[in-house]
Amino acid sequence: MGWWGDNVPEETLSRDEATRVVRRLLRMLRPWRGLIIVSVIVLMLQAGTLLAGPLLVKHGIDAGLPSAHHPGDGGALDLSVVLYLAVAFLGFILGRIAIVLVARIGEGFLRDLRNRLFGHMMSLSLDYFETEKTGKIVARMTSDIDAMEELVSQGLVLFVMNTFVFLGAITVVLIVSWQLALGILVIVPPVYFGSRWFRRVSNKAYLEVRDTISTNLSTLQESLEGVRVVQAFGREDAFTRKFHRTNEDQYHANMTTVRISSKYFPIIEYAGVAGTAVIIGYGGWLTTRGVVTVGTVAAFVLWLNSLFEPINQLSQLYNTVQSSAAALAKIFGVLDTRPTVRQRQAAIDLPSSGTVEVDHVTFAYGQNEPVLHDVSLRIADGERIALVGPTGAGKSTLAKLIARFYDPVAGAVRVGGADLKDVEFISLRRRIIVVPQEGFLFAGTLRDNVRVGRPEATDADVEEALRVLGLLDRFAAFPEGLETEVRERGSRLSAGERQLVSLARAALADPSVLILDEATSNLDPGTEHAVERALERLMEGRTTVVVAHRLSTAARADRIGVVFDGRLAELGSHDELVAKDGHYAELYRAWATHQATPEVA
Repeated sequence: MGWWGDNVPEETLSRDEATRVVRRLLRMLRPWRGLIIVSVIVLMLQAGTLLAGPLLVKHGIDAGLPSAHHPGDGGALDLSVVLYLAVAFLGFILGRIAIVLVARIGEGFLRDLRNRLFGHMMSLSLDYFETEKTGKIVARMTSDIDAMEELVSQGLVLFVMNTFVFLGAITVVLIVSWQLALGILVIVPPVYFGSRWFRRVSNKAYLEVRDTISTNLSTLQESLEGVRVVQAFGREDAFTRKFHRTNEDQYHANMTTVRISSKYFPIIEYAGVAGTAVIIGYGGWLTTRGVVTVGTVAAFVLWLNSLFEPINQLSQLYNTVQSSAAALAKIFGVLDTRPTVRQRQAAIDLPSSGTVEVDHVTFAYGQNEPVLHDVSLRIADGERIALVGPTGAGKSTLAKLIARFYDPVAGAVRVGGADLKDVEFISLRRRIIVVPQEGFLFAGTLRDNVRVGRPEATDADVEEALRVLGLLDRFAAFPEGLETEVRERGSRLSAGERQLVSLARAALADPSVLILDEATSNLDPGTEHAVERALERLMEGRTTVVVAHRLSTAARADRIGVVFDGRLAELGSHDELVAKDGHYAELYRAWATHQATPEVA
């Protein structure tokens, strides 16, 4: 796939796959089985009221209206009218109850599904988010859940109700007059074959719609997140054209479903018209021969609506069902994704101190070639070590392994003698803290963002963490102090100020091992000194691993590890490595030459 990305449709649902999705859905609905049973009973009763109406019409016509065989009974006609109105009103009440019951089941299921899906996403390892497009991940929580909303709000009631009405109507017409019922069978073949065709082609079409929606969302989100880069390089037209293409794909996918529907639904509607004509013509012929009554023919015309209207509604609902099934299959795909970094049974607490040991570690991303080869490193308790090397050498990857963002393919990482694979996540994340290259802030106040480091911390704890780093007066000077809103992604603060908040988070967490992943590479001059000073205070007394972009930072470490071509090529102090005249000495000379070169104004 190129940079612009090709829209590759996801695999369509086969019958077996659709069956598995339905079975899994039914298993997930078990907590609501009591409400489901009540809802089904209510819907059955409502279907019964709809089918009883034509029977009352039949009785009113045959017993109440005068004919050649009897003078008519006005009392029977009046009774039929009153009962018809009563049954219709009962159906109305039952219908309202059914809507509320089914909505409670459906909305409750969607609420729990959102919670489950979000919680599962938060548990997935970093490699999932690095390989999946953000837009597609967001689509699982937004458009795919929304695709099920219509099914839940109205579709389930219509689906169950029309199924009962259809099956009940078949039963009733066969009991009342099998001769007229046989006449209806003439209409069945075109409806049956038309429905089979519709199910086959719409399955593929609606999965294509879901795929184009997620691709379009991905394009939109990526463009909005990178809008500064887009405008900085004058690429607005190019990204607009890219969105036009993905939007056009979504348009064509939706129009394909419209064309399919425009071919199918008129068939169902015409079949109902043809059925009415058959009942009137064939029923009139049977009436003249005394086989059926006029009331029976009138009832069959009404029952015919109970046969073809459910087919029509179920056919239209099939669009919603297909869209929902496709969305649910994608959601299940995320739920079935297992994190590559997992907590073992009987996991232990991470020791609060001890040596960090990287023991003959090899690591590869997915099925790719290894990016680290047989790396071994021991970091003493309280030691500061810097990892340097060219871009792509593997230094950040090594730091992430020490934080257990990934597990090595071979070898082990230990802290205080405990293999990180045997350690509880809560204990691990409390005692090993990573400060990334860019300080990410969430919408909220400065205080809220610092408290991310330890959610149960009091206001006094937050202020003490800032005071330890020498930052309390700086942030207290803001117009609203620590209650200042930072806005989305911290847009109200400079890059350096965002990084200061990240350091305060780490101080509040009070880890025993601190990992700084190029934490000083994106500083603005106004905050560079403040960040450097806060870093020194934060590292004091802690085992620290610094992924260093600036060799001036590396030079202050106790030892320096040079990562080159996926291996730990050199290890020693700054003076030792310079004297060795190897990879580090070459990097240092190049850096020093660059620093000595005056910048051109």
